[in-house]
Amino acid sequence: MRLIALSTCMTSIIFSTASFAQSPTPPQFINDAILPPIHAWQGKSETLLVSHDHPWVTPFEQQGYVTSPDYTQTMQWLDKLVNSSAKLQKVSLGKSPQGRDIWMIIASKEGAGSAQQLSKNNKATVLVQAGIHSGEIDGKDAGMMLLRDMAFGTKQSLLDNVNFLFIPILSVDAHERSTEYNRVNQRGPVNMGWRTTATNLNLNRDYAKADAPEMQHLIKAINQWQPDLYIDVHVTDGIDYQYDVTFGYNVKQGYSPSIFQWLEKTYRPQVESALTANDHIPAKLIFANDNTDMSQGVSYWNPSPRYSNGYGDARHLPTILIENHSLKPFKQRVLGTYVMLEQTLKTVANHADTLTAAIKQDQQGLSPQITLTWQNEPQPNWDFKGIDYRIEKSDISGADVVRWNGQPKLYADLPVIGNTKAGIQVQRPQAYYIPAQWTAVIDKLTLHGIEITTLNKPLNIRAEQYRFTEPQFAEADYESRQTVTAKQNASVIDASVPAGTVKVSTAQPLGDLAILLLEPQAEDSLFYWGFFNTIFTRTEYIEDYAVEPLAVKMLAENPSLKAEFELALQDKHFAKDSKARLRWFYERSPYYDAQYQVYPVLREISLEK
Repeated sequence: MRLIALSTCMTSIIFSTASFAQSPTPPQFINDAILPPIHAWQGKSETLLVSHDHPWVTPFEQQGYVTSPDYTQTMQWLDKLVNSSAKLQKVSLGKSPQGRDIWMIIASKEGAGSAQQLSKNNKATVLVQAGIHSGEIDGKDAGMMLLRDMAFGTKQSLLDNVNFLFIPILSVDAHERSTEYNRVNQRGPVNMGWRTTATNLNLNRDYAKADAPEMQHLIKAINQWQPDLYIDVHVTDGIDYQYDVTFGYNVKQGYSPSIFQWLEKTYRPQVESALTANDHIPAKLIFANDNTDMSQGVSYWNPSPRYSNGYGDARHLPTILIENHSLKPFKQRVLGTYVMLEQTLKTVANHADTLTAAIKQDQQGLSPQITLTWQNEPQPNWDFKGIDYRIEKSDISGADVVRWNGQPKLYADLPVIGNTKAGIQVQRPQAYYIPAQWTAVIDKLTLHGIEITTLNKPLNIRAEQYRFTEPQFAEADYESRQTVTAKQNASVIDASVPAGTVKVSTAQPLGDLAILLLEPQAEDSLFYWGFFNTIFTRTEYIEDYAVEPLAVKMLAENPSLKAEFELALQDKHFAKDSKARLRWFYERSPYYDAQYQVYPVLREISLEK
């Protein structure tokens, strides 16, 4: 969508701020009284703020740094900005369930309005997304300020060698379910959106299965616009500590080791240096092993593809998960996010060649062995900038409760764990073959951008086939899905797959993602998320009166079967269970459903035909 460009001269811009008039007494956060104490913060990044009478003051700045505009106000402000700058465009990624557009701002020196136009400038592209959890909205207000400064302020040169894609609100419906009583553990903004979508889906659990329309729109945008680096902005839950901006990404043991090295050796030092220079305290993404006992140490995270940074690892897209500290004031968090986004653009612009090389190296790596699950193992110890606390017995709950006192405390040499030890591993197949009737699975692979081909004639292959036993279904739905795990046995077969079957080669840039979606034991496989649950449904039966004479006939005709049955009878429980004994014969008869509990996806393991 192309909006009309007006003069870029600041003196010619007139912007009415009547809709965002400053409150005479800025509201305070109603939950301050029940949160741990904090020290007042002042930092160099406050120079990024503009005065109330600035022609492009944001609603966040106009309202005393404690509020964030609603959807309509946000887009009104951004529309005025886009209409006034030849560098900015606005496109809709699609509609939310409640009918709102999910907007993305395109910022480039050339004013590109489409993915094709943007690709022609041969610059690296950074995609920043705010509001996937809409109450954690720091990225939206930071991005608005940064766009303002790139369009009309002192940051215009940022776009000389990099493009910037900005989604101000991803979970737009949840953003409008806003109240001052959301997110009790977070210091602002005054009104905060809801964590889940209008259909109660958590978008940052939805990357792999992609059930939510919002997630489907996002993945399509990633495929279309092909960013070189992707940032997902959040705010933490959990413990108190000194850090205000923490961020993480994939681990070196994962699927994108070259990207990890670039992020760890090039990106992190420059971003942390910029944050520190602006009086913020950055750190790696942090989780306490025990929220009531810091001596138990901390952990870092190798996420699965249901999460943004795990999904980025699987598809070899450098992905940063920002987690600002919820107990720091909104103003401090927004400014820290601004500094991080600005430095990200600088770093990507200055090191685009090495970033691109790292991405290509991981895309072309085609590791012969793929890890499907991960286990915890010890990591090098950390010095942790925490907050002191005491433990008290609660008169309310009767349990111990933490009382953070706001005083900085260094927890030296804390033990660290991380899920970086390989668990279940499989050899990389050449391809998968999916029967045409499994349309939901095929559509999901296509949504993710995975290359597929449809056979136009039958093909003979040597393949592995999985058969399941002991399926375990979750007792309650999780993210709208009945998840399932099962034991599996693999057998090698010579199969003739019919025309219309879909082939998924693993020798492609998204081959690792295809494996993680199609291997049943992977943590976020489509099997786990219930896409194949109907294979566990028994639909044909045989009556007892028919099984009994059939069994007599089978024993008479097959002495080895008779020996096998006699051996089975040595199990006392089996011998006493008449139904189990009849089922034993049914399962060995030609009447039994040969596809029951059999995974319909075949793994090609050789070129033999």
